[in-house]
Amino acid sequence: MAEGYSGLDQKHNQAAAIVAQLTTAEKAMLCSGKDFWHLHGMERLKVPAVMVTDGPHGLRKQDSSSDQVGLHRSVPATCFPTAVTLAATWNTQLLENIGAALAAECIEEDVAVLLGPGLNIKRHPYCGRNFEYFSEDPHLSGKMAAALVKGLQANGVGACLKHFAVNNQERARMIVDAVVDERTMREIYLRGFEIAVKEAQPWSVMCAYNRVNGTYCSEHSWLLNDVLRKEWGFKGMVMTDWGASNDRVEGIMGGLDLEMPGSGGVNTPHIEAAVEDGSLPVGELDRAVRRNIAVSLLGADVQAASHPFDPIDHHNLARQAAIEGSVLLKNQDNFLPLADTGTFAVIGALAKHPRYQGAGSSQVNPSQTETPWSAIAEYTDARLYAPGYVLDSTEEDPQLIKDAVMAANQVDTVILFAGLPPIYESEGFDRDTLQLPPQHERLIAAVCEANPNTVVVLNNGSAVSMPWVSLPKAVLEAYLPGQAGGTAIADLLFGAANPSGKLAETFAWSIHDVPSDPYFPGNDKQVEYREGLNVGYRYFSTTRTPSMFPFGHGLSYTRFRYAASRCTQAADDSTSVTVSVEVTNTGKVEGAEVVQLYVRDCESSVYRPDRELRAFDKVILDPGEARVVKFQLERDAFTFYDVGQRDWIVESGDFEILIGASSEDIRAQHRIHVEGDQKASPLAQRTHPPGSRGVNKIVTDQRFEQMLDKPIPKPQAVQPFHYNSSVGDLAETSAGRKVQERLMSEFLASMGGTSKDKTLNKMFEEMAKTMPLRAIVLFSRGKFSYAQLDMLLASLNRQPLKAAQAWLRSRKEK
Repeated sequence: MAEGYSGLDQKHNQAAAIVAQLTTAEKAMLCSGKDFWHLHGMERLKVPAVMVTDGPHGLRKQDSSSDQVGLHRSVPATCFPTAVTLAATWNTQLLENIGAALAAECIEEDVAVLLGPGLNIKRHPYCGRNFEYFSEDPHLSGKMAAALVKGLQANGVGACLKHFAVNNQERARMIVDAVVDERTMREIYLRGFEIAVKEAQPWSVMCAYNRVNGTYCSEHSWLLNDVLRKEWGFKGMVMTDWGASNDRVEGIMGGLDLEMPGSGGVNTPHIEAAVEDGSLPVGELDRAVRRNIAVSLLGADVQAASHPFDPIDHHNLARQAAIEGSVLLKNQDNFLPLADTGTFAVIGALAKHPRYQGAGSSQVNPSQTETPWSAIAEYTDARLYAPGYVLDSTEEDPQLIKDAVMAANQVDTVILFAGLPPIYESEGFDRDTLQLPPQHERLIAAVCEANPNTVVVLNNGSAVSMPWVSLPKAVLEAYLPGQAGGTAIADLLFGAANPSGKLAETFAWSIHDVPSDPYFPGNDKQVEYREGLNVGYRYFSTTRTPSMFPFGHGLSYTRFRYAASRCTQAADDSTSVTVSVEVTNTGKVEGAEVVQLYVRDCESSVYRPDRELRAFDKVILDPGEARVVKFQLERDAFTFYDVGQRDWIVESGDFEILIGASSEDIRAQHRIHVEGDQKASPLAQRTHPPGSRGVNKIVTDQRFEQMLDKPIPKPQAVQPFHYNSSVGDLAETSAGRKVQERLMSEFLASMGGTSKDKTLNKMFEEMAKTMPLRAIVLFSRGKFSYAQLDMLLASLNRQPLKAAQAWLRSRKEK
């Protein structure tokens, strides 16, 4: 039982007593937020109106209560590295420490629940929000998320796992239907959530906007009731992503407790009416309200707490995370670390204007920042600077490249900063290329030709292609390193710190090598997960497709020897396996190694990937030091999900235990025989027949229907227009285009108006286009009513009688 779980139980008992004293109207009110960031309270029963706020990698509390997604400035807070960087640390203790630091800052600002972490799977490198997610692997994602949740909640602040579930793209995220077979969903897209829920018991889970196999996540009873609560034992509150509520009554029946943000009470009458006519049992409503109140009662403890902290300590923790999360991808001839002698050119606008966090709702107002340019000055004064590119521009500028080449010709060593500007990746829209901006790529090629003694430092939130990778002597992937990233990068370049990060995602040579690419992002109505289990390294290893840098890869300034590995099975249970390996630091400096353990099923009757991560450990070793790293594998390390038996099963047969420094750098392996407890069902064998290493990336309709065990559903038609038509859909008709223009203008105004930030404007525009029409009622807090929406839809669908009836209802409402 997770630490703090009994506290949640206790609050449920208190909440049940409070629910018994509420009227139906009060219960209905408590099923929605009070405003954009607060839950409703109940003063007469001493239930506080607690605050929730964004911030997977740092507190993002708005100065203005009227602000919604970030046009107004938030309070200063420590900006830790984003999840893509944190995952590359492979250090669960570090994540717990960061969780504790985040909790202290939340308590300082009376924030009860931090909306994070995000642990959706990186199905495709184009997903605009990949910077906010951990990994392509569910085991790593789940373990890192669980650690962060434990750190938060052990210190009195709730976490909110998001976005549940199968939310792996930004395009049409509010309406798209993710069509995926159950085994793939269980093993890839739900597994990380399962680990985090069972190990850390978060106070809350946030449902995603999208549909899964035809049903919106906000009313998906199978996801929220059957899997999350009954199977995994989750006892917390389920809230919507902001504006994700579809049918509020169906949502309560489906396991949704809280609608966010506050909709001004527009759904309260619907809940009351459903209780009155019996379509919503009182017991279902009471359960939802009880869960919401339990979290509010937990939040009351936050408001009464005091947790002093030193911002400098938190900054130093962010620096440590940035160091451990940076991945040394290449280091030809031990080019790094650099000596502080000689002359240097620092090239790239990112050196002076670093991109240290992602764009969108998670943006933090940092308590302080450091630039690589200023941090490098601590090691050398012999440096030139050339911007090389304009950071917020996509235009190419040959003169800036000429200036950079001139600087490179005058020095011994070049430190070149390149990456993805915010306009290339953000919440709200997906990327459209794996490449860096053309100006960055031409800059790298020209500078390396002028001076081969170049190290490229990358700032980006997701995998990128590197057609230039053979040109520089070294490549350091610093990702989005948070507010202390400048010093962390300088420390790594000059050897004050030793790189220890490992990739939590595969870097492909080409987008055409990515298994999901033929099916991403689908159309605005439907996306098909035809690649099934073949996500990331599972595909690359199984098909023997070469990658530029494999999952788990990362170099160090020292070397590690793996030796004396052992694998022992328990006498009474062959699925209980103890694995050990001796790791020795054979170099001259202290270093940390991430030991990774993969399992391969050699004899499965159904398709299984060639290897799957089942355990990992990060060890810090002095020069010459050796340590035995031990792992304990249990039954779940050998299971797969059998859709016919609706259970995780182990088949008898041989398995290989692979111990490695990456998914492709296997240092030791052992073959064992496991006595299983079940045989695969006929349905499992039919939907996932035995596979081979010749897996075809193109999955036919027939094969996908076999995986789904049903016909492929047809995408939802655009017309006639309905509640879940998107604003973008309205462009199908001339009348609709006029309405679309007005709706987009009013939506942007409601979000605070236009901004000088091009990325923010693009995010809002994309959100507006793919927003379902019913969300207009929620975001307007009833100023635009359901009756008015009915009138609009009837008019656009050329149904004058229905339009007149809706007009009459709207008049009565006024």
